[in-house]
Amino acid sequence: MAAVTTRSRRRRTRLARTIGWLSALLVVAVAAVVLALNRTQVLPLAQVRCAATSGGTSWFLSPEQADNAALIVGISVQRGLPAHAATIAIATALQESKLVNVTHGDRDSLGLFQQRPSQGWGTAAQVVDPVHATNAFYDALIAVPGYQTMAVTAAAQAVQRSAYPEAYAQHEPQARAWASALTGYSTAAMTCHLRAPDGAGSADAFAAHVRRDLGPLAVTPGSTTPTGLPIVVTTAAGEPADVRTRQAWSAAQGVVAIAQAEQVTSVSVADQAWSRDRGTWQPSGSTLPAGEVHVTLAVG
Repeated sequence: MAAVTTRSRRRRTRLARTIGWLSALLVVAVAAVVLALNRTQVLPLAQVRCAATSGGTSWFLSPEQADNAALIVGISVQRGLPAHAATIAIATALQESKLVNVTHGDRDSLGLFQQRPSQGWGTAAQVVDPVHATNAFYDALIAVPGYQTMAVTAAAQAVQRSAYPEAYAQHEPQARAWASALTGYSTAAMTCHLRAPDGAGSADAFAAHVRRDLGPLAVTPGSTTPTGLPIVVTTAAGEPADVRTRQAWSAAQGVVAIAQAEQVTSVSVADQAWSRDRGTWQPSGSTLPAGEVHVTLAVG
């Protein structure tokens, strides 16, 4: 009987040691996976997102939504409209399409603003073109007397004539934060946390995207290096330094908003820099001239 008990104790001891070794190996394996993920920037899908921060609150959008927000705000800037117009437009698109250029909707409604070809907004192909849709929205908005001082929900309703006229109000804080960042009035307020680039960037594609969304900015590529393709984006000359600084922040945060689509790895403006591997703005250690934004695209 004593021999049996001794053998049982030995088996339990060996089993405990085996479990201990397996547990230790599991901890090491998990740590190795976490380290590898950190090194390769494979973020969980839920953490791939962009944010505009205002008053200590961050308002999150997907990279696709942020790209569309940059276009909506960029067109308002190109047209010389007040930031309030951009706020109204973003709140409207958040309500109508969740800031996604959808190809479906109620009856014949389509696109970012769910505009209906049957009601004169354009052809089906036109209203799913974000540039046409956004300009059509602003054309209708500026025809509303006093829209500049109207409540967001009232101005949006005057354009959209929705069956739910109060629905736009819920999006006002988020729309205002994004409009403020993308017009450059809020600096270092718009960020994106992205996965590592999945390919090389193209200077031509980047320039086309910037000019479509942000306007006729000067886009000057440099020579490719092993670490990336440098590009300088320059705002129009002739404005006071403070205006050009704001314009540069508008462009810089707009570039961050399209960073995923264009394989952007870093953006610098004024004395701040955003990098894809960090995802936030940090002091760069130097100050760029007013009106300049320095961008780096990934290389193959």
